[in-house]
Amino acid sequence: MGEKQLPVVVIGAGPVGLAAAAHLTERGIEPLVLEAGPAAGSAVREWGHVRLFSTWSEVVDPAAEKLLAPTGWSAPDGTTYPSGADWAEQYLQPLADVLGDKVRYGATVTGVSRLGRDRVVDADREQQPFTVHVELADGSEERITARAVIDASGTWSTPSPIGGDGLPALGEKPAADRISYRVPDLKDPAVRARYAGRRTAVIGSGASAFTALAALADLAKKEGDTHAVWILRRGVTGSTFGGGTADQLPARGALGLAAKAAVDDGYADAVTGFRSGAVEKAGEQLVLVAEDGRRLDPVDEIIVLTGLRPDLSFLSELRLGLDERLQAPTELAPLIDPNQHSCGTVYPHGVNELSHPEEDVYLVGMKSYGRAPTFLAMTGYEQVRSVAAALAGDQEAAERVELVLPETGVCGGAGLFDEPEAAPSGGGCCASPATIQIGIGGAPVSSGGC
Repeated sequence: MGEKQLPVVVIGAGPVGLAAAAHLTERGIEPLVLEAGPAAGSAVREWGHVRLFSTWSEVVDPAAEKLLAPTGWSAPDGTTYPSGADWAEQYLQPLADVLGDKVRYGATVTGVSRLGRDRVVDADREQQPFTVHVELADGSEERITARAVIDASGTWSTPSPIGGDGLPALGEKPAADRISYRVPDLKDPAVRARYAGRRTAVIGSGASAFTALAALADLAKKEGDTHAVWILRRGVTGSTFGGGTADQLPARGALGLAAKAAVDDGYADAVTGFRSGAVEKAGEQLVLVAEDGRRLDPVDEIIVLTGLRPDLSFLSELRLGLDERLQAPTELAPLIDPNQHSCGTVYPHGVNELSHPEEDVYLVGMKSYGRAPTFLAMTGYEQVRSVAAALAGDQEAAERVELVLPETGVCGGAGLFDEPEAAPSGGGCCASPATIQIGIGGAPVSSGGC
């Protein structure tokens, strides 16, 4: 089989991986999507209880919609906000079903290399196809040959640990049965019982932490003695609670205000400037110890929401060009650096920013952002449109930006669990500063940012 007849292997049947398959199909290129889970959007389903900030109109890929149209599929109301479960069941699974045997489940990629060439060997390297090593659900192994590899496996499987230095805190692993790295689904009776009447530490400063605090505050209103301790590694800044009422994404702004209310109403205490170094057992409870020796009062549970990071282990035989800080493609990293950019200032990009020294391998979607938290689904769709065009030899289309981001509703993240869907308002992604009382230092601070 000539290399052009080999499939393009897409790793991950999530939103961006399936969009990649749709764009490749549109270009007449055979995709093979390898999904470790048992269904499309397996990672999305794990946070299915959480609502997106983005509306339906912003999370359906155009090429995917064309592929679905002949089946009678119609997009949900574009002005409403799906939950993760809605996204998976009403869009991702139907899309995977249309792709049919181009999507394989229970297929975990364990390694990617060049045929007969480890990363050291130069000779005829670019002329060799890729080999993708796969472990199947029954434990058997397989090797697949591919003309190109698109890694859309995301970062969900590798949450960041408790330690303020990016490493697991001392005692974190032995305490694993009392530590969670996900936003809890408190509608689940078993999960609810785990946190009801308990004291829970929530570590993190982003949308996921807001979501967890809001959920625990709601539980505390119904279940006495339920309390949260919100642990922030940094001090209070203008963006601690997001944009509040000035946020152009109402669902996100409401979430930040709900987290603020959890503190103001006494359902949560906030601890700032606390970088965890150790987790110690104290009878049936856990004590967090900071790197500077500070100790907090014992808690029953810990929820760690300190971000996600890419799993690069199975790509170790490829020659990737990655930024030393973000672990994102070198050309993309300056555009998404969270120290400089928010969701409203990252412009659409494609194959040029996603290329590596190793030709025809691309990290796309959340995986391409490395440790940056500002990824947008629509940006991922534009990435794979560009990559598919490049693989088809249409360089003009690959370098042409076809995405015009709407003014609102495009930032990733999670909205409130059960709040009515708010209609978006005009303006940019990020809000102008607004003054709010945060309730933990006495003084109002400026809040706004993504």
